[in-house]
Amino acid sequence: MDKKAFYKLSYGLYVVSSRKDDQFNGQICNTAFQVTAEPPTVAVSINKQNLTHEYIQASRKFTVSIISKSTPMPFIGLFGFKCGRDINKFETVAFRLGETGVPIVLDNSIAYIEAEMINQMDCGSHTIFVGQVRDCNVLNNNEEPMTYAYYQEVKRGKAPKTAPTYQETPKKAVQMDKYTCSVCGYTYDPEKGDSESGIKAGTKFEDLPADWTCPVCGADKSKFEKEG
Repeated sequence: MDKKAFYKLSYGLYVVSSRKDDQFNGQICNTAFQVTAEPPTVAVSINKQNLTHEYIQASRKFTVSIISKSTPMPFIGLFGFKCGRDINKFETVAFRLGETGVPIVLDNSIAYIEAEMINQMDCGSHTIFVGQVRDCNVLNNNEEPMTYAYYQEVKRGKAPKTAPTYQETPKKAVQMDKYTCSVCGYTYDPEKGDSESGIKAGTKFEDLPADWTCPVCGADKSKFEKEG
């Protein structure tokens, strides 16, 4: 069985947010989809270990912010690999509260959907929350949405272990020394470099600047492990 077949399913990349009392949290999610047209309903799949799961169950409300293809990796790292129990993810991000009182992320978003939960389905490690849409709008018509395929193939991003699409990649011998971030799974490939950080292709890991950090989660070089 080749589980890479799952990559051929059409996924997007979204920030799903919710609230609990006066606290906000959000996370990257690649499983959000429309369920019905009338009344309009959407569903998201959230890992039970994630703080956003706790907040959705508490408030019974969530928003889906659809991010653009040009979204920088540090933004994805903030919502995808940082824990809301440790930091306030909204401290440095532009947002506004929607009609439901849940934050709508404005940075890098091209559209948003607000929903109020009407049902939930236990799926083992995850819960599928179904919500009736209370409001939605387009924020930017000039940008294309980020797809999961683009995130993986072009951005070279990884899925965190709590994501429904996470697959463990077996280690294999490599010709050049590659280093993998122990926090988020991002792999630095010297043949490709890190163009978003100004690192040219052909730059060895050892030659990276001392202040270089993981483009996904912001971890420093000490958190990287050599492959092989």
